[in-house]
Order: sequence, then C-alpha cells, then structure tokens
Amino acid sequence: MTTNREIKCQPECDAEKLLKLLSGKWKPQIFRLAVEGPLRFSNLLRQIPGSNKQSLSVALNELVEEVMLEKQIIKQKPLHIEYVLTDKGRSLLGVFRELEALSDNQEPKQ
Repeated sequence: MTTNREIKCQPECDAEKLLKLLSGKWKPQIFRLAVEGPLRFSNLLRQIPGSNKQSLSVALNELVEEVMLEKQIIKQKPLHIEYVLTDKGRSLLGVFRELEALSDNQEPKQ
C-alpha cells in the first residue's frame, strides 16, 4: 500500500543516527550487561564471546562519547576503570526491551 505522504528525513535523521550508534559491534551486549551493574573491560572481554580488545574498546569509547556510558576511574587499589549507564543510556533500555519483545514474537501484532 502506498500513500501520497512523503516521509521527510534529513540526510541523516536522528533516528537513523541512533540506530547506527546502537547497532555497532558489541553494543547490544554491552547494554545488556550494563543493566546488571558497573562494567570492567576485562570482564566484558570474558563475558562477550568473540570480542577482542580493539573492537570492544572502540564500542565503549563511542558509547562514552555519546553519553550512553560514563567512564569512572576507581582509585582503590588496584586502580581500575568501570563503565556505568548514564541517564541517557538508561532511557534506551525500554527500546531494547521492545526490540527483544518483537524478536520473541513469531507473528507480528496488528
């Protein structure tokens, strides 16, 4: 079914940018694990099968740059870094839940 309405979107609309950001390598897995609590890099490497240092580092840095995660330096011995969801990151959890619900359904709802 076609309509006469055109969907007007800038060359790269906000929704498209968000989808690109969230679809990057390992990002859905990072979000899933971040819900459970602070993340450490070495733990992420162990918990995400197939991940490697470089691609995981890129994903974390992009999420920090977009203020989805906050990088916290923990000054206790041993010194380490933890990543935690920001308010902006937590606001996207509903989006992930909806996507999971859609993927669980065999037939689309109408």
